[in-house]
Amino acid sequence: MEDMFRVGVISSTHGVRGEVKVFPTTDDPQRFRRLKEVTLDTGRERLSLKIQNVKFFKNMVILKFEGYDNINDIERYRGKELWIRRDQAVDLKKDEYFIADLVGMTVTEEDGCVLGTLTDVIQTGANDVYVVKMENGKEILLPAIRQCILHVDVEAGQMQVHLLPGLLDL
Repeated sequence: MEDMFRVGVISSTHGVRGEVKVFPTTDDPQRFRRLKEVTLDTGRERLSLKIQNVKFFKNMVILKFEGYDNINDIERYRGKELWIRRDQAVDLKKDEYFIADLVGMTVTEEDGCVLGTLTDVIQTGANDVYVVKMENGKEILLPAIRQCILHVDVEAGQMQVHLLPGLLDL
């Protein structure tokens, strides 16, 4: 299981007072209002940054960090990722999972036969779709619905699925 989750990427500066535009990589950008701090991954080190102010503009989040009061202080962090600890993450409902916890899981059929490894999650309007790379190198797309996903064990890194008719017709 992952201990840190990426919530955004600094895309550019905003004005001259040290604000940055952040492209949110979380499904709920409003969560930035509740965050008090984030971790900035510079590539060489991780810095803890306290959030002083949050605004929204179109599809971006505008953040102001304590101690960064002009454009020169913050400009070098353009393109860097913002992360949070697992304990800062939103609470999940029943049968909800963090994508970071799902990717890499071993996917098995009902009879215990290994189907492959979950490599990606495609978020659609109706339901998520799990991309499973099979041992023969081909990929299968599994809808994340109750009829198909029988059991998920995040701790063990295992997912048991029921293959609906037509899913394996390659």
